Amino acid sequence: KQSSQGALPCLLCLLSHQFTAQKTHIFKENKQMWEGVMCLSKLQCVNMCLWLCVLWASGMGITTYTAARLLKGQLQNQKGEETVMTMDTFPNVGLAKTYSVDFQIADSAATATAYLCGVKTNLNIIGVNAAARNGICKTQKGNEVTSILKWAKDAGKSVGIVTTTRVQHATPATTYAHSASRKWYSDADMPDSAKKEGCKDIAFQLINNTDIDVIIGGGRKYMTPIGTKDPEYPMDYFSNGKRKDGHNLIQEWQNLKTGKVAHYVWNKTDFDAVDPETTDYLMALFEPGDLRFEEERDPSMDPSIVETTEKAIRILQKNPKGFFLLVEGGRIDQAHHAGRASMALHETLAFDLAIAKGLELTKEHETLTVVMADHSQPLTFNGYPFRGQSILGKSPLWAEDMLPFTTLMYGNGPGHKIINGKRPDIRNCLNSFAHPHVRSIFSTDLSLQSEVRVIKNGFCDLLKDISAGKMCEV
Repeated sequence: KQSSQGALPCLLCLLSHQFTAQKTHIFKENKQMWEGVMCLSKLQCVNMCLWLCVLWASGMGITTYTAARLLKGQLQNQKGEETVMTMDTFPNVGLAKTYSVDFQIADSAATATAYLCGVKTNLNIIGVNAAARNGICKTQKGNEVTSILKWAKDAGKSVGIVTTTRVQHATPATTYAHSASRKWYSDADMPDSAKKEGCKDIAFQLINNTDIDVIIGGGRKYMTPIGTKDPEYPMDYFSNGKRKDGHNLIQEWQNLKTGKVAHYVWNKTDFDAVDPETTDYLMALFEPGDLRFEEERDPSMDPSIVETTEKAIRILQKNPKGFFLLVEGGRIDQAHHAGRASMALHETLAFDLAIAKGLELTKEHETLTVVMADHSQPLTFNGYPFRGQSILGKSPLWAEDMLPFTTLMYGNGPGHKIINGKRPDIRNCLNSFAHPHVRSIFSTDLSLQSEVRVIKNGFCDLLKDISAGKMCEV
């Protein structure tokens, strides 16, 4: 029976882990899920996969995926429709329904908890079940759920997270943290009541919960005391350290790794100097917050998601017991929230290159590679454009107001403007549109309810129901 609560619990035999302790206190509210777990735990794998790579594209709905494919081809002077993405080559494809316990449309926190912990939960909370309530610390206690990263570590595997967001963001944080709010990045972001009740911020849990071998992303300012100058932007007040408790978590992480070969880096030069063959631990934080968008990235300062994925795999694969790696293309989602379709598509193309690099560095007969999105975004692709027409261009049709419109549109978000009762005339715009047309009263776009793709590659036959095209719920 297919698990109703997430794709990744199907990977139980990969980790040879029995979840009796976890099962006991949440069985009643997740009975169908745990019945599926017990059934799946009896399956015998065709091959035992040592390595598990989960590549996670936040906000990459099917429209984003299709538009990115066209953009890839058009950047290569092709029409675009016939282009093949790395993701198109995966042999097993399925769909996942996305909703949370309390809302029809889920966010990255609820979906990450479903995917990575196997338990559906409420909006805005991570690593806890639905008995917890958003922003209420005391409801977090006793309702914690563990992630597949923790299961892998307990099984003796090396583990890592790579993201283009801050490492304290909802998706990567769910691998190691339990929090009644996804926004408790540092103690400065928590209410005093939560701190008095004993809840810990996400950055603190990054260092003090699961022993993670590779941590790559952004989020320096949540790790250092308030007023600490950022090494890259020392004159920028908003890049300074935020912590009120005086903890320098970067230094504390280094102290915890005494006797190991551990590196902390914040720029590409130092990152490139890290030898994966001799490195036990790596923490690389390239920005105070989220990483720069791919279109704005300075390649001399910040490595690409392809480079960070490669470094992580080369460090982790030395473990003869295998590894678990989460790679998140998190800025796809954030570009959509800002109504920046071009940026979202370029982020998707970079993510696809990271998938290709992962496949290149791993062996198909011992690696399970799963690619998925957590939720969609309200991007539409319309207007009957001709074959080969720029995906970032205008429709050949005109609207009823006798003005042209963009092929890509958002159902909501910040881009819509009315000046003197009319839309802007875009006929003379030669550049790609920063904000495709959108009709909304919101300053940021809101996530879309839509099924998302789940694809897998590898000879370990663990996801039979997904392979058959059935639908999971996350």
